[in-house]
Amino acid sequence: MKISLHDAGKRYNREWIFRHITFEFSPGIKYAITGANGSGKSTLLQVIAGAVLQSEGKVIFTTSSKVDIVPEAYKQLAVAAPYLELIEEMTAMEFLSFHSKFKPLIRDTASILEEMDLAPSASKQIRYFSSGMKQRLKLAQAFFSETPVLLLDEPTTNLDANGIALYHSLINKYTDDRLVIISSNDEHEYGFCEEIVKIEEYKK
Repeated sequence: MKISLHDAGKRYNREWIFRHITFEFSPGIKYAITGANGSGKSTLLQVIAGAVLQSEGKVIFTTSSKVDIVPEAYKQLAVAAPYLELIEEMTAMEFLSFHSKFKPLIRDTASILEEMDLAPSASKQIRYFSSGMKQRLKLAQAFFSETPVLLLDEPTTNLDANGIALYHSLINKYTDDRLVIISSNDEHEYGFCEEIVKIEEYKK
């Protein structure tokens, strides 16, 4: 799927977060949205995802058969972000099984948890997970969803060195043919990206 922004902007009250973004995100390419803390990176990613409505301009989703498929776009997107909550009353296994009812997974839940080093906690309620374990589970539901688009906001938040290494392994193994957009100000999270969108360039 291709995502196109045409003169897109977002404001809250009278403050413009960004303006006049015209950019095309193409399949099979990895992009980074960079900028300082509070600069609007996450807001732009949410606009791209269709989770937040832009204040001006257009966001167009295009597949080989449809154009401007906004009502169905969520089916094509997988997202991992700090502000997206997990269902903490569920176990890790239950959560992935529940998620798979909305977006098919490319692997069975047991093997996913094994790869994410979460197998020993598969039957534990998520409320008892550490912050790093919760982040691994967020990444799991995003990377292993059968979607052409992967959106990641600060993907190594709360991860230790082993978790960061796992993140890079997932990028190498599961993103070759996907459109990947990463919002981050940490080059370790996006250094492999082919194109950079600097949010500061769209402040006027």
